[in-house]
Parts: sequence; C-alpha cells; structure tokens
Amino acid sequence: MQDETDTEQTSGNWSWWPSWRPTSMSLLKSAEAKILACIQNDVWSRFVTLSNQNRIWTLKVTNKTARKQKDQGTQTPLVMVHGFGGGVGLWIRNLDALSRSRPVYAFDLLGFGRSSRPSFPSDAILAEEQFVTSIEQWRQSMGLEHMILLGHSLGGYLATSYTIQYPERVSHLILVDAWGFPERPQPQLQGSEGQGSEVKRVSPPRWVKALATVFSLFNPLAVIRAAGPWGPGLVNRFRPDFRRKFEDLFDDDTMTQYIYHCNAQNPSGEVGFKALSESLGWAKRPMVQRVHLLPPSMPVSMLYGALSWVDASTGNTVNQIRGKSPTSVTLIEDASHHVYADQPEEFNRVVENICNTVD
Repeated sequence: MQDETDTEQTSGNWSWWPSWRPTSMSLLKSAEAKILACIQNDVWSRFVTLSNQNRIWTLKVTNKTARKQKDQGTQTPLVMVHGFGGGVGLWIRNLDALSRSRPVYAFDLLGFGRSSRPSFPSDAILAEEQFVTSIEQWRQSMGLEHMILLGHSLGGYLATSYTIQYPERVSHLILVDAWGFPERPQPQLQGSEGQGSEVKRVSPPRWVKALATVFSLFNPLAVIRAAGPWGPGLVNRFRPDFRRKFEDLFDDDTMTQYIYHCNAQNPSGEVGFKALSESLGWAKRPMVQRVHLLPPSMPVSMLYGALSWVDASTGNTVNQIRGKSPTSVTLIEDASHHVYADQPEEFNRVVENICNTVD
C-alpha cells in the first residue's frame, strides 16, 4: 500500500485537548492501518491536496488478480462517500468485492476522518456548498471524468447535491439510507368536536423543548470529546453494534477505537453537519425539494435497510417526483442503517449489479 508521507495535523485552538482526550491523528492513522490491512486487492492511498490547500484522505482499490489491468481501467470508477462520523475504514467489507471489475475510490469527507478539518460556516447553503466544492476539487485533482457516485447517510445527501450541480460527471447515483431527504412533519392539528371549534397545535412537553434547546448549543458528538479519557469507553458502551458488525474480522475493539479517533478530533465536519440540520436531525433544506433538479436521464438507485431508522418510503416519494426518470428503490432485509456492514454480501451484490448497468 502506497502512503504519502503525512504530518500530524494540528487542531488550532483545540491543540491543548489531546492532553485530556486520548486521541491524535497518529492514533487514528494506526487504527485505520489495522483495518485496511484486511484488504486483499491492491490499495493506493494518499492525501489529495485541493486548490485551497485542504487535504482529502483517499483510497483507490484495484483488482490485483485481473489479467488485464487496462480493461479494468476503462470501467467507470465507483466513488464511495461515507456518512456522518465515519471514514474510509467503514467500507472494509465492501472494497475488495466491489473492486473486482472496476477501480473503487473512497475518501474521508472534508472535516471527517483523516481529511483536513477547516472551519465551516453556520449557514446551511454555504456549508453544503463547501462540502460539495471539496468533492468537485477532489475529482479534478484525481482526473476522473465520470464516476458512479455512491453515498451513505450524510454522504447520500451530499452526493445528491453534487450530482445536481455536476450531473455531467455522474453516470449513476447510488443512495444508501440517505439522510436529509424527507421534509420535517408539520405538527398535527387538534380540535374539539364540532365545526367552528378552535384548532390548536399539539406542543411537545416543556422538558422536551428544554433538552432540544440545550443540545442545540453543542455539536452532535461533543459528549465524546467532553468525556476525555472515558471517551473510548463511551463509544464501546453506546455503539457495541460496530464491534459486532465486524467481529469476524477483529476480535477486539479495533472498529470502536477507529470510530472514537475519527470523532474525538477537532469537530470540523460536525459543525458543517450542524449547519445543515435542524433539531432532532431533520435537514434544513430537505433534498426531496430538489431532486427534481436532477437530469431526467440520471439513473438513481436508492437502497434502504429494512430495519433502519431511515424511512424507506422517502424512496417511493423520490420515485414519484422523478416520474418516468430511471429510479429504483431496493430494501435489504435484516439490515439497519449501516446496510453495507449489516448485510455486506447482499449489499455488494446489489451495488455490483447496478455498476454493471453502467459498463
């Protein structure tokens, strides 16, 4: 695996925190290296420097058993964009299988993982534009003319926004349990029996409003950083599913350590996500209001975990909005939000079949 020499990135005003939090970019690098060592195919890895000097941590995986690498080189590459709080290491169950017939690229979103962690504006439009611009600058730096673009959760939201702005670069858009699509439900109306009665909105309890107000002051994962040396234990306690999803690959806390080190750094991407979202995780700018801006000819495949908290009916809504445009909705059984890790074989099969429709 080729690895560009990297220097430890500082975190600006947060540089004193590592004395309290048991984390660093070096520890994140080590945790990731242990995960990526499981990849059987050829891996090229490096930081890709953008025009504004931000760096995007990038993997390229190719099939080393392919007899004619030139043939694989003619295939449209698959580019995978992770979700909130994630990084390239979470695709470990998918990279080998999906790179059998085409190059696969995965990168850490700006503000997440090992990528640069710049400041994000608090305005939703500007924050989204900063994410999308970084993806386009990354594409330019990589020299990719066309790609199959796959995004999970927040990555699905950003991949859709990117495709709306740069449709000529995307051959097929694959959305996996995409966040931020549905509109926030309006409060239900309640009234007494009989016509002419006064109608009033159902209001949540005061304690719910109070908690929502308090939590809105903090970044989503602030508790991990505030916990200091107890942070890794919190991740193990509250996200034991990550250990179970990968237990046949690692019999220790490798994955939860990776998740911890991804999210115990300077909360740059979190600030960007907070700008995009309202309380309780709804998007300020729901994507269903913009999917009609995708070109009518753009193929869109939407995958959902049958056990996920993401409402799969949103896929049907998108299908209706797009009318006769090529749109498919697939439900993967026995999978939660992290479809790619819960049912990797089925996920890989579905995604590979989609890619094969491109070339």
